Amino acid sequence: MSIIVRASDLRKTYVLGARRVEALRGVSIEIEGAGFHAIMGPSGSGKSTLLHLLAGLDRPDGGSIEVAGTKLETLDETGLTEYRRRRIGIVFQQFNLIPTLTALENVTLPAMLDGVPRGERRERGSAMLEQFGLADRMSHRPDALSGGEQQRIAIARALMFEPRVLFADEPTGNLDTRTSGQIWALLGELAETKSMTVLMVTHEPAAAAHCERVFLLHDGHIVDAFEVDGLNAAELATRSQSTGHAAS
Repeated sequence: MSIIVRASDLRKTYVLGARRVEALRGVSIEIEGAGFHAIMGPSGSGKSTLLHLLAGLDRPDGGSIEVAGTKLETLDETGLTEYRRRRIGIVFQQFNLIPTLTALENVTLPAMLDGVPRGERRERGSAMLEQFGLADRMSHRPDALSGGEQQRIAIARALMFEPRVLFADEPTGNLDTRTSGQIWALLGELAETKSMTVLMVTHEPAAAAHCERVFLLHDGHIVDAFEVDGLNAAELATRSQSTGHAAS
């Protein structure tokens, strides 16, 4: 099985006034094939920084990244834009929908920016919204949609070019417990049915319990990686806390 996501010795430091904050301190990670995976850790552990580097939203100070055969360090800004638009999908906690566009227009926005003909992109977007149970919401703008509906639209938009990898940064941070469970189930289903690699950043053991494998991040280091294998949220929380304390 081939490696889909590989990062080696990633380092990232931010300068905040007179302070230097080491967000990542030599992180290495490998993910093989399709599946639903989590990077889990407390606030400030560096997990969102790691995801942003893997997604090409920021550049590391050191180390290398290869995602779906693309070596990010070889790309200029134009290349990174193309990588984000066509090679991967990205979903955020803040749904990042354009408030003046309809659901269908939001989903098809990447295709419009890429020059895909209007008829083709509308056909593709309509099919995706129907697949996600949103066929009757195509003409609605974001302010007329629930949080769960907005996030499903954001996921559909991220899948417009059928990427091999989907990155999700705290995708249920603004949703209630019931809706969060639906989104976690959807991400797992996408990994299985579309043979995708889904990598989610979360601080919630309940979210990680839906995944196949968890990478624990603490103070800019990956301190553990393991198969979920039926562990429930409480057991994941205990393992995360004990491993984090041991690493301190």
